[in-house]
Order: sequence, then C-alpha cells, then structure tokens
Amino acid sequence: MVFTQELKVRVFLTFLGRLAPQVRRLIFLIVDRHPVHRAAAATRWLAWNTRRIRMFFLPGDSPEPDPDELLNQDVKTNALGRRCPEDQWEMMDGVRGCLWGTQRRPDIVRACFNESHVRYAAA
Repeated sequence: MVFTQELKVRVFLTFLGRLAPQVRRLIFLIVDRHPVHRAAAATRWLAWNTRRIRMFFLPGDSPEPDPDELLNQDVKTNALGRRCPEDQWEMMDGVRGCLWGTQRRPDIVRACFNESHVRYAAA
C-alpha cells in the first residue's frame, strides 16, 4: 500500500484490512518494531483476525538492513531509479506497479531473506 500521510496506527489498520481479504491462505506478516506495529489497536485487530494474519517481529537494532529494507531498496532501484517521475502521482504509480509485480514474483521476496545477515528471519 502506498500512502501519502504519516505512518500512524489508522494507516496500518487500513493496510491490514486491505491485505486480509486478498489472500485465501493464512498470511505471515513480518514487520519491524515500529510503534504502529506494536500499538494496542493493532494488537486487538490481529487478535480478532488470527485465522487470517499472524504477525512476527524482526529483532530490533540490527546493524545490517532487515529483509523489508532490502525489498524497499529493490523498489527504489526498479521503480524509481530508472527515471525521474514528473510528480508525486507518477512516482506512486511507479511504486505500485513495482510492488504489484513483486506480488507475482515470490522469488524476489524470498531473495530478500537469503542474504547471509537476514537468514535468521527465514528460519
């Protein structure tokens, strides 16, 4: 999900609400320790939706990039690095297109967990 406002609990809950119906199997959501991921409202939402989504936290304070940061780098390189968008909306379309393509390529996501310093997250 691409959003323009600050990441707050309401934005994260919107993301969860949009994510859950899209997949017919149980979703394992791997997140960092951002405050919105640990917020009481998010914890309550996840408790009500344990049959659809389970959330796992990456360790805090790693000196190396987490798997999500590796995916973000892939998006920056492939969606934004090749051309300069004319405006915010063109940039958002490029990011969405890249992420939609990544959804259909689980090998790209798996590769983010194959780096030696993040293999712990794949175990």
